[in-house]
Amino acid sequence: MLDAFEILTTSGVVLWSKNYAPVSSSLINGFLKDVFIEEKVLPGATAADDTSAAQNPSYKKEKYTLRWASVKDLGLIFVAVYQSLLHLSWVDKLLDNIRVLFVDLYGDQLKKPHSSVVECDFDGYFDQQVKELEGSADKVSQPTPQIVQDASRNPTEANATHEMPPPPILGLLSGQKKAIDGATSADGTPTSTPDTSRPATPSNGHLLSAKPVRGGGASRRARKAASSTPASAASDLKSKDKSSAVKGKKMRRWDADGMADDDDGVSLDYSVTSDAESRPISSSEAEPVEMEASGTRTGKGQYILKDLDSEVHSILQSANEKKAQSAPSKSGVVGSGLGAISGLFRNVIGGKVLTKEDLEKPMKGMEEHLLKKNVAREAAVRLCEGVERELIGTKTGSFESIQTTIQTSMASTLRKILTPTTSLDILHAITSIARPPPNHPTPPRPYTISIVGVNGVGKSTSLSKLAFFLLQNDLRILIAACDTFRSGAVEQLRVHARNLQELSTRQRLGGIELYEKGYGKDAAHIAKDAVAHAAQRGFDVVLIDTAGRRHNDARLMSSLEKFAQLARPDKILMVGEALVGTDSVAQARAFDGAFGPKRGIDGFIISKCDTVGEMVGVLVSMVHATGVPVVFLGVGQMYGDLRTVNVGSVVGLLMS
Repeated sequence: MLDAFEILTTSGVVLWSKNYAPVSSSLINGFLKDVFIEEKVLPGATAADDTSAAQNPSYKKEKYTLRWASVKDLGLIFVAVYQSLLHLSWVDKLLDNIRVLFVDLYGDQLKKPHSSVVECDFDGYFDQQVKELEGSADKVSQPTPQIVQDASRNPTEANATHEMPPPPILGLLSGQKKAIDGATSADGTPTSTPDTSRPATPSNGHLLSAKPVRGGGASRRARKAASSTPASAASDLKSKDKSSAVKGKKMRRWDADGMADDDDGVSLDYSVTSDAESRPISSSEAEPVEMEASGTRTGKGQYILKDLDSEVHSILQSANEKKAQSAPSKSGVVGSGLGAISGLFRNVIGGKVLTKEDLEKPMKGMEEHLLKKNVAREAAVRLCEGVERELIGTKTGSFESIQTTIQTSMASTLRKILTPTTSLDILHAITSIARPPPNHPTPPRPYTISIVGVNGVGKSTSLSKLAFFLLQNDLRILIAACDTFRSGAVEQLRVHARNLQELSTRQRLGGIELYEKGYGKDAAHIAKDAVAHAAQRGFDVVLIDTAGRRHNDARLMSSLEKFAQLARPDKILMVGEALVGTDSVAQARAFDGAFGPKRGIDGFIISKCDTVGEMVGVLVSMVHATGVPVVFLGVGQMYGDLRTVNVGSVVGLLMS
């Protein structure tokens, strides 16, 4: 963990700092004196030039280590302080990223004449980078947990955790074994061993435990206390063990038709609300959500989902692109998949009219690169064909290679595909229908959103995240439990509704209820009744959860048309997971055409985006197959882990 981080000028003015532990000012002053004033730096240190942290030697004083980076043009120094006992491999990366972010955000203020103070709110950017780099370092090097066996346990319990019994210690006679087994006295103090070369803690596989032997070294008082145990206590233990052995899981009785007998007395439908579940949830059960981490409020009070990560990544990406343009190119168009292409066209510096033969091999490499980014093959082939048709007959710019031309054209094509052609302001759509202005010809009614998708993609979780986002905008929400097939679906929504109700009560914003009718009912009629119930009770939004279904099952998909006719949702959002590959195209097309000839899906929610890293090609596959935009991204398992799409950031990840 860092102790301190400071951004200061070469003249000693501190522009921004953050301390995690008390650090003496003499430490930083000594660093400035030794490195920049008296130039007591190790060979290879270039304090006067723009340097990254990896190129600078460490400065160690007392128990601290200081890593640093500098910006020559602005006279800035970035210093990270941590204890020398720690090995923080990500500090150099943190210094370089913070240097790029700070210069990009506040460089214009520093370039003004006679400016020595910068008004900045840099805490959010710094915390985001520390959290991200610490998390990546933890994933790379996670220690394997070691289980220490308790020597005081029963021998049968101790051996139950091992596939084989612990190996015996060689070279001991039977008498010596007895002496070792009974070496523990009544006060629990082990006898010392003359062999000081052995470790103080025995290894996991060499812990010995055995039954106590009479006369094995225990005190007379301890043996007397052990022998004076009443016989009644022993009989009670035996009867207790016997009664516990008799008690067990009661076997359920089934009839010839495969149904439970009526006299079994146990109900298998747990969707009926019990007294314990209907009680108000206590404040200690629902964890608070960090509002600043997921969104911000506008001047009008609207809660807008935050996109700080994309902003930070966009700044770092643009800085890397500028650095790559200034440095000589050593790799292919977009990484290892196109490594062979740069060698073919390295000597082409522009002014060439492109032909089909010139683009054949580079476009093949681009197709392989898109496939590695989890883009479906059909979408990757069509994208490359479109870019190829666009580039044939064009002339490369001055000092522009073929690889740069292909990369720029593909990035432009991806940006056009991912940019929505209609408004995605869901809050405006809800308020215009649920809360119209006075004297509006249309009366207010609840805005209905239906969530659909295949099995296991996270529909119920995505619905709860969307409900949390709408609650922050002071809307009253009714969740309709229309998944009447999957066991536990109603109970899952009931837990989400209780948690969200507790959070809304704390913040005094909106309200949420669950509309349910158990299992085995018709989902379309439940959705219709839920919409009517919401209109009577004055709800603003109805969120309809549906059962997961395979997109290639015609019988299950056919019921969606009836669902759309009865429920008449204003928006149908399909949840697709970022882990799916080529099958994403078939899924998107099947659901888009399942609601009738004049009805389709209105947007995608891509879940589990935090598990794929740069492999975000499923966004391109689904949008390219249907023309339907991506509305939200799921980036975690908390209610606030819902983000909007930053097209520039997604394109940057695909082209990296």
